[in-house]
Amino acid sequence: MTEHTHAHRDTHPHPQGHDHAHAAAAGAGPRIEVSCCGGGCAPSGAAAAPQDAHDGHDHGALPGWGRIAAALAAATGAELLHLLGPDMPLWHGAGMLLAGAAILLAGLGIYRSGLRSLLRGQLGISALMAVAVTGAFLIGQWPEAAMVMALYALAERIEDRAVGRARDAIGSLLALSPQQAEVQQPDGRWQTLPAAQVPLGAVVRIRPGARVPLDGTVSTGRGAVDESSVTGESLAVDKAPGDRLYAGTLNAQSELEFRVTAAAGNTTLDRIILAVEQAQATRAPTQRFVDRFAAIYTPAVFVLAVAVAVGAPLLLGWSWLDAVYRALVLLVIACPCALVLATPVTVVSGLAAAARRGILIKGGSWLEQARGIRAVAFDKTGTVTAGRPVLVAQHGFGDDAAPDVAVALAARSDHPVSKAIVAGLDAPASLPTVEDFSALPGRGVAARVGGAQWHLGNRRLMQERGLWNPAVEQAVAAHEAQGRSVTLLADGSAVRALFAVADTLRPQAARAVADLRALGIVPVMLTGDHAAAARAAAREAGIEQVQAGLLPEQKLAAIAALQQQHGMTAMAGDGINDAPALARADLGFAMGAAGTDVAMETADVVIMNDDLRRVAETVRLSRRTHAVLWQNIALALGIKLVFFGLALAGQATMWMAVFADMGASLLVVANGLRMLRPERAGAVD
Repeated sequence: MTEHTHAHRDTHPHPQGHDHAHAAAAGAGPRIEVSCCGGGCAPSGAAAAPQDAHDGHDHGALPGWGRIAAALAAATGAELLHLLGPDMPLWHGAGMLLAGAAILLAGLGIYRSGLRSLLRGQLGISALMAVAVTGAFLIGQWPEAAMVMALYALAERIEDRAVGRARDAIGSLLALSPQQAEVQQPDGRWQTLPAAQVPLGAVVRIRPGARVPLDGTVSTGRGAVDESSVTGESLAVDKAPGDRLYAGTLNAQSELEFRVTAAAGNTTLDRIILAVEQAQATRAPTQRFVDRFAAIYTPAVFVLAVAVAVGAPLLLGWSWLDAVYRALVLLVIACPCALVLATPVTVVSGLAAAARRGILIKGGSWLEQARGIRAVAFDKTGTVTAGRPVLVAQHGFGDDAAPDVAVALAARSDHPVSKAIVAGLDAPASLPTVEDFSALPGRGVAARVGGAQWHLGNRRLMQERGLWNPAVEQAVAAHEAQGRSVTLLADGSAVRALFAVADTLRPQAARAVADLRALGIVPVMLTGDHAAAARAAAREAGIEQVQAGLLPEQKLAAIAALQQQHGMTAMAGDGINDAPALARADLGFAMGAAGTDVAMETADVVIMNDDLRRVAETVRLSRRTHAVLWQNIALALGIKLVFFGLALAGQATMWMAVFADMGASLLVVANGLRMLRPERAGAVD
C-alpha cells in the first residue's frame, strides 16, 4: 500500500483568517516575476524565496523603451563607423564612445545586478552578460558588444511584457470586486460605504449591470446573475430569495437586495486569489527538476568557456583572440533564461486557465499530478447527486382528492421529504382546511381534513394503522429498489396515494463519468448511503463499482485499496465526513457551491460550480500542461545545444548567440501562454 501524506495542508491556512481586503484595495495581486540564477528561476510572490537568494533577473532594473531606443541608435552608429568609417584613430575613438554609450544606456542596471551576483559567488544571467559584453569590448569587438547589450535589453523588455499576460490573467480577478457597496441603514436609508467597512448581516442593494461587492444571500428580488468570473458557468444563473451570491459576479437583470455572509477579505473571490497566490509560491515538480538541472548546467558551461579561452590556444593552436571570442559567445548562449522560464509561465498560465473555468487548483504540483490519476472515487450525496430530495413519482389508489390533501398536510411539516412533496405537486389555489394537526415522530403526521381523518407517513405508520396490503407492499418495494424514499397518504380505511422522493442525479454526472472513462480513468462510488440508493444513482451515472454504507474510516480503507489496485487515486466529495478521504487520496476534489468549508480547505482542487465534468477537464488540463512544459524544456535545450556546436566550430557570432538565447526565451513564453486558451485546456461548455 502506497503511503501518502498531505504535508501541504499546512501551507494552505483557512482563508477566514486572512485579511485580503488591504491587498484588493491597493490593487495588489499575484505576480509572475522571475529571478534567474544558477539555481533557476522562482516566481516571486507572497511566499517567494528571499531576494538575496537569487541573482536579480530584475526587470525593474531594465531601461525604459526610450533608453533602449537610444542604445540601439548608438549601437547602430558604432556598427556603421566600424564598417564604413576610415581606419583612423579619430573614427575608432568615436565608434568606441558610441558603443560605450550604448552599453551604459542599455546595460547599467544589468551590470549592477551582475556585480551583486558575482559578489555572492553566483553565475546568473546578468553576470554572464556583463562578463561577455565586457570581454568583447576589451578584445576590440566593441560594435558587437554594444549591439548585443542593446538587443538583450530589448528582448528582456519584450519578454517581460509577454510574461505579464499570464500575471494579468489572474491579477485581473482583483478588479472584479467593487470597492464600494450600497448599504441599508437602520432608519431605512441607503448609504454608499467602502466594501471593507460593511459588517456581516448588513443588507446591500445591487442594481442591474453592477457587480456584487461581497458574498451574501438574496433577501429581496429575483433575477439572473452572471457567475462566470467565479464558477466558470457560461450561462446566467437565476436567483431568488435564499440563493447565494458571490463577490465579483455580475447582476445581469433586476435589482436585488442581499444579506452579507462574508466580510471583505473572506469572500469566495478572496479565497480564489489567496489560493492562487499560494499556488504561485510553491514549485511544481518539473520546475524543481529544472532548478536542480540549471544549478549544475550554468557553472558547467562557465567552466567550459574558461577552458576554451585558456586551453584551446595551448592545446589546439587557436589564436588567443579567437579563443576568447568563442568563449564569450558560449557565455551568452549559456544564459539559462529560456530554460528557467519554461516552467513558471506555463504552470501559472495553466492555473489561470483553470480559474477562468471555475476550477481552483491550489498549487502547481497538484496541476501536474492530476495527469497521473487512474481512478476517481465519488461521494454520492451532494457530489454525484444534487443533495436535495425531489418528488420523482406519485401513484394514486383511487382517490382524486389525495394530492390536495397531501399538500395540505405536507405544508405543515418542515421535514425535507414533506417540502419535496409540496414543491413537486401542483397546489390548488386554496388548500383544504386542516384541523387537529399532530406530528407523529419517526412515522409522519395526522390531521382532520374535510371532516375525515388522514395520515401522511412511512411504512411503519401504515402498518400500525392496519392499512398495509399486498398491492401497497408491491408498489413500495418497486420504488425502494430504486433507492427512493416512499411516503404514503391514507384515510381511515385505506392507503390512497404513494409519493416517491429521491435525491436526483446532477445534470452533468453521466457525461462526467463518460469523460473519465474516455481518459482511461476508473470511476468508483464510495458512500455512506444505503445500498439501494447508491446502486440506483451509480447505475444512472454509469458507475459500475459501488461501495455503500461506509463510515468515514471505511472510506479511508477503500481509498487505500483503490490506490493499491489502480495507482494514483482522486476523491471527489462535499461534506465534513469526506474530509479524511479527501486528505488520504492522491488528489482531492471538493464541490465549491454545495461543499462544506472543511471539505474545501482539505481538498487540493475546488470545483466552484459543482460541475463534475471539471474533474476530467482538470486531468486534460494537467496532461496539456505537462506536454507544454516538456516542449519548452526540449526547445530551450535543443537551441542551446545547436549553438554550442556552432560556437565551438567558430560559426556563431555574439549577435547570433543573443538572438538564439532571447529568441528561445520568447518562444517558451509564447508556448506557455497557449495554456490561457480554453480550447487548449480541454474546456467543457
